[in-house]
Amino acid sequence: MTFETLFIGLIIAVIYIEIMDIYPGGIIVPAYVALYLDQPLRVLATILIALLSLYTYKILSRYLILFGKRRFVMLVLLGGLWAQVWFLLLPHFFADPLGLRAIGWIIPGLLANNLEKQKILPTLASMFIVAIITYFIVSLVGIIL
Repeated sequence: MTFETLFIGLIIAVIYIEIMDIYPGGIIVPAYVALYLDQPLRVLATILIALLSLYTYKILSRYLILFGKRRFVMLVLLGGLWAQVWFLLLPHFFADPLGLRAIGWIIPGLLANNLEKQKILPTLASMFIVAIITYFIVSLVGIIL
C-alpha cells in the first residue's frame, strides 16, 4: 500500500493547496507522514529534526547569503545532516531508539523549507490534516479492496 498511500497523499495535498493556499509541509511530506502515523515517535522525530534544521538555518543565514535555491538546498542538506546525526547519536542515549528515527533524510528538510516560508503552526496543522485524510482514505481503499 506504499505506492497507493503516496499517490493518494499527493492528490490530497494538491487539492488542499489549491483550496487553502497553504503548503502542508511540501507536497510529498504529508503522504510520508501518513505512512508512519502508526509510529508517532517517528513523526515526532521528523518534526523535531525539521525544527532543528530551521533554527540552524536561521543561525547560518546571519553569516551566509541564503535565499531562493540556496535556502532550499541548505535546508534539505541540514535536514539530512541532522537526521543522520540524530540516527548516529540516539543509540547512546536510549536503549531502544528505533521509534525515534526520522522519516528518511529528505522529508525533514522539505518540511523545514515550508516551515521557513510559512509559519510553523499553519504548516504543521496542514501537514497533519492532509496526512490524516490520506490515512483514512487509504484505509477505506484497503477495506474495499
